[in-house]
Amino acid sequence: MHIPDAFIPLGQALVYWVIALVFIALALRWARRSMGEEKIPLVAVLAAGIFAIQALNIPIPWGTSGHMVGAALAAIVLGSPYAGVFVLTLVLLVQGVIFGDGGITVMGANIVNMGVVGGFVGYYGYTGIKSVIGNAYAAAFIAGWASLFVSAILCAVELAIAGTFPLDLGLTMMGTYHAVIGLIEGGITAVALYLIASARPDILEQPIGVTA
Repeated sequence: MHIPDAFIPLGQALVYWVIALVFIALALRWARRSMGEEKIPLVAVLAAGIFAIQALNIPIPWGTSGHMVGAALAAIVLGSPYAGVFVLTLVLLVQGVIFGDGGITVMGANIVNMGVVGGFVGYYGYTGIKSVIGNAYAAAFIAGWASLFVSAILCAVELAIAGTFPLDLGLTMMGTYHAVIGLIEGGITAVALYLIASARPDILEQPIGVTA
C-alpha cells in the first residue's frame, strides 16, 4: 500500500502532506498527554511488530502493493486513534527515509491512508462493534479487516485522481487483494489483543470486559 514517489503529482502530494501534518500534530499532543514512561516500551514493541508485518509485500497489478498495516492494533491497545497515527508515522518515516519503502514526497498520503484512516477506522470500528456485539476479539477482528480495506480503497481513489491507474481497475485490484489480506490483519489484531489481555491486562487503556 506504500505509494512511491512520482505516483502522485507534487501539488496533490502537498495537499496530503498538509492533512497528515494536522493529524501528526494532534498525535503528538496525544503522546505528550497520554504516553507516560511506562508506555514507551509498549509503543516500541508495537512499532517493531508493525514494521515487521508490513515487510511482507505482495505486488498488485493496477495498484501499489498489498500488505498488512497494524494501525488498528496500535489504536485499540493504546486506546486512541491518534496512537495509530503516532505509531504508523514513526514506522513510515523509518521505512521511507532509511529503507526506501514508500516515497518521501508522497509520505503524507501514506500517513493519511495507513495512519489516519487505519487508526480511526480501526479504533472507532472496534469500540462501535464491541458496544453492539459485546465481544472484544470479534470486534478487533472486524475492525482490523475494515481498517486495512478502507485504507486500500482510499489509496486506489488517490491514484485514480492522480491519473496513475484507472479507478475501476484500481478499486478492483486493491480492494480484492486487501479484502483477503485483511483477514490476516483482522486475525493478528484479535490474537494480539487476546495475548496482551491475557498476559498484561493492566497496560490496556480499555479493559476487555468493559463495553466501550
